Amino acid sequence: MTDTASPSRAPAQPGLRREAIDIARTTGLGLAIALTLRIVVFQPFTIPSSSMEPGLVTGDYIVVSKLAYGWSRASFPLNPPVFGGRLLGRTARRGDVVVFRLPRDPRQTWIKRVIGLPGDRVQVRDGQVFVNDQPLPRTPLGVTRDHDAPGRPVLAVGESAPDGRAYVTYDGGPRQPGDDTDRYVVPAGQYFVMGDNRDNSLDSRWPRELGVGLLPAENLVGKAGFVLLSWRPGATILKPWTWLDLQFDRFLKPIR
Repeated sequence: MTDTASPSRAPAQPGLRREAIDIARTTGLGLAIALTLRIVVFQPFTIPSSSMEPGLVTGDYIVVSKLAYGWSRASFPLNPPVFGGRLLGRTARRGDVVVFRLPRDPRQTWIKRVIGLPGDRVQVRDGQVFVNDQPLPRTPLGVTRDHDAPGRPVLAVGESAPDGRAYVTYDGGPRQPGDDTDRYVVPAGQYFVMGDNRDNSLDSRWPRELGVGLLPAENLVGKAGFVLLSWRPGATILKPWTWLDLQFDRFLKPIR
């Protein structure tokens, strides 16, 4: 009986190997497709701070398009020195909300709104933004509470980009740091960016050592498209009991 049983077990080993190879190939192909999509098409990010309130709040999980501006080394994980400049690069528009690698520390990814394009003159006077000596139109919308810091009253202000796109900013009051700046002339290949939570944002109003400084175009990762879903502040991957602590009113919100 031993002699007749042995041949029936022998073919099982090659079959198991083939199955393991097939699983490995399928897994590798899936990972390759996912990595390609992440590099070429889109990438998810989680908002870690309040600097883009009220449009984006802490815990928002957003989708960023990498097709919008072409590709640079910033498009790749770990920012490898694969090439300089941008491949099929396109200029961002004023008012775009962009994700980028921080110039002083490319390991960090930040998000701000494009205010000034190459060649623009940008200045903030008494909290009002001027681009090429023209003020961006502002409309007070009333006092509200900071989403992430409910004890902080702020003035919601409607603002419009030169092309007419409208969005809402927060103003923490008069005589705040960053309410009055020098005039910045944006060089070729760079952008001037600001957070919508104007008095709670380190951005191009601050030198590179403290904020963003002028943002090189090659540091752009992509354009923020929409909020996929959102967790309440305090929820983390390390606390499984918080995984379903979601802000349902923020699902599938377009980013303006």
